[in-house]
Amino acid sequence: MADIKGKLKNDLKNMPYIRQFLHEYFDLGKDKDNEAVTVESIRNGVEFKGTNLWILIFAIFIASLGLNVNSTAVIIGAMLISPLMGPIMGVGLAIGQNDFELLKRSLKSYLIATVFSVITATLYFSLTPLDEVQSELLARTSPTIYDVLIALCGGLAGIIALSTKEKGNVIPGVAIATALMPPLCTAGFGLATGNLLYFLGAFYLYFINSVFISLATFIGVRVMHFQRKEFVDKEREKLVKKYIVIITLATMCPAIYLTYGIVKNTIYTASANNFISEELNFPDTQVIDRKISYENKEIRVVLIGNEVPATEIAAAKDNLKHYNLAGTKLIVMQGMNNEAMDIGSLKAQVMEDFYKNSEKRLLEQQNKIHELEEELKVYAAYNAVDKKIIPELKVLYPSAETIAMAKTVELSVDSTRMDTLTLVLMKFAKHPSEKEQEKITEWLKARVGAKKLKLVVE
Repeated sequence: MADIKGKLKNDLKNMPYIRQFLHEYFDLGKDKDNEAVTVESIRNGVEFKGTNLWILIFAIFIASLGLNVNSTAVIIGAMLISPLMGPIMGVGLAIGQNDFELLKRSLKSYLIATVFSVITATLYFSLTPLDEVQSELLARTSPTIYDVLIALCGGLAGIIALSTKEKGNVIPGVAIATALMPPLCTAGFGLATGNLLYFLGAFYLYFINSVFISLATFIGVRVMHFQRKEFVDKEREKLVKKYIVIITLATMCPAIYLTYGIVKNTIYTASANNFISEELNFPDTQVIDRKISYENKEIRVVLIGNEVPATEIAAAKDNLKHYNLAGTKLIVMQGMNNEAMDIGSLKAQVMEDFYKNSEKRLLEQQNKIHELEEELKVYAAYNAVDKKIIPELKVLYPSAETIAMAKTVELSVDSTRMDTLTLVLMKFAKHPSEKEQEKITEWLKARVGAKKLKLVVE
């Protein structure tokens, strides 16, 4: 008992030092910029008229092209120039400051930006001859819990960065991480191709990202104690607060419900993948395809290799409850017939592996060809120089009869240090003096462009 009391006393003594440490390293007030500057910066980015709207339209075109050709670099470039973050952060700031006018402007701009973005993407995908569904497009049709966490953390990073004196490159990073534009482009693709599931899934992802960025901005504004808007008329203040609460609840309630569904889906998918890895890991048999459906509570796998006995599959089904998958239907398909195998999925997987291997091999061959071409250029260059300097050589050194030139490597025996050396072999009718040989060497160095040159005279 005495030891516990002594430990508690020591802990209490250390508390001020811990508080001091936490305050020193985690205090947001030290680098905080003038609050008015931060608020004005967010307000200026809310409006979508003229320049901002045109930039957004062109950014949507670029992002749609990137999704169409499956180019991550192009998509990132489009997200960097997009001004879409402005009204979303404006909503969070407005709620945090009880600014109903800013909230109305932000929501209006958000709707305008969303509508124009979807129309632009739909127009592009309606006209483009490339209608194949790429992996970058498919990745924007099903939100996960990770998208929610990225949006929340990205929004917090954004508001903190905007509030500091040195803004840095955080906002462009947040725009890339939260990926607001690609879902809008995918929604446009869904409308252009008549695929309602693509449209709803992509718009679902965009809405979730927007809500949680706004929520993060609101949290940042409150944590950093931004000054709230004061009202002379207290009745109007109550009315404004009431409207803000209604709008916030109308936005957050669907988002919370949808996020709850995302969390359950993510947990279910993780459990299903864990079950497949642990329970369907049979010797001489491989899982080549899997489909997990949270909505239908179904796991469908395709096995290839030695046929697994029905008793082992039944034992695996009994273990579903140990992975919190009670009530899930397990369908195991074996063999090489069309009924048992998703041929389209298998073909896509094989083609993807083939493409990756071919691309790697082609790149290696191109690099090798480039190296050989560079080496050939050196020899070709010496042949060309030989022909050019012979007329000059006849004039400057009439006694010269033959010349041979080659590029070689000089290796030091003691240190194994390698150095490039140009070797020149010349034959003269009259042997030149050492001084003349030095002049010839310097002239050849300048004429050939060699740093190190060795002249051998016969």
